[in-house]
Amino acid sequence: MPLIKLLVEGGKMSPGPAVAQQLGPMGINMGQVISDVNAATSEFKGVTVPVHLNVDPKTKEVSIKVLSPPTSELIKKEMKLEKASGERLKQRVGNMAIEQVISVSKAKHASMLSNDFMATVKSVLGTCQALGLMVESKEIKEVFEEIAEGKYKEEIEAQKTDVNPEKQKKLKADFAEVEKEQEAVKKAEEEEAAAAEAAKAEAAPAEGEAPAEGEAPAEGEAAAAEPAAEEKKE
Repeated sequence: MPLIKLLVEGGKMSPGPAVAQQLGPMGINMGQVISDVNAATSEFKGVTVPVHLNVDPKTKEVSIKVLSPPTSELIKKEMKLEKASGERLKQRVGNMAIEQVISVSKAKHASMLSNDFMATVKSVLGTCQALGLMVESKEIKEVFEEIAEGKYKEEIEAQKTDVNPEKQKKLKADFAEVEKEQEAVKKAEEEEAAAAEAAKAEAAPAEGEAPAEGEAPAEGEAAAAEPAAEEKKE
C-alpha cells in the first residue's frame, strides 16, 4: 500500500498540488481525505503534526495515522510561543512550571522509545533548554540537579499537570524581572556598539583632509612638499 507522509497544521489541512498529484491518479476523494485528516488532527490546533496516509488503490480506502508532534511544537503550544529564542544562552523566552513540562511529557511519552516517564521528562527539559526556556524560574541545568536530588518526584510520579494559580502568577512575575534584565543588557550593548561606531568615525580623517602633523601619509598619498630652503643672502 502506498504511504504518503504529510506535515499538517492541526485541523487546517488544505488542498495542495503535492497531495493531489499522489492521490488524484488513484481516484481518491481528496475532499473526504482532507476532512478526515482535519478531524483526526483537530486536537493539535496551532501545532504542526506528521500525518501518514496508507492508501489502498483497489478499494480506494485511506487509513490515517497521526504521529506525535515534535516536542518543540508541543512546548511552544503549551507556552503560547510563536518562536523560540535565537540566542538561547542570552535570551530567555518563557518560564514553565514543572507541571507544564509534565503535561508535554505525557503527550509525547507514547512515541518515545523508553517506557521510563522520568526519561521523557528529562528529554522534554532538554528541548526547553534548546528553545531558551526557564523552568520553575531556574536554568535547566539547575532543574536537572534538583531532580537528581529528588525534588519534583511527587509531581512527576503523579503526572500532575495542573498549575496552582498563585504559582503561575509568581512564575510570570519572576520572568517579568528576567525580561527587564535582558532589555537592560540589550540596551547597554546597543549603546556600547553605537559609541564604538561614533569613536571610529571621529578618529577617521574626513574626506580630502590632510593627515595630522607628524602622521605618515596614507598609502598612495604623496608626501607633503618640503619647504623651500631659504636662499643664501649675498
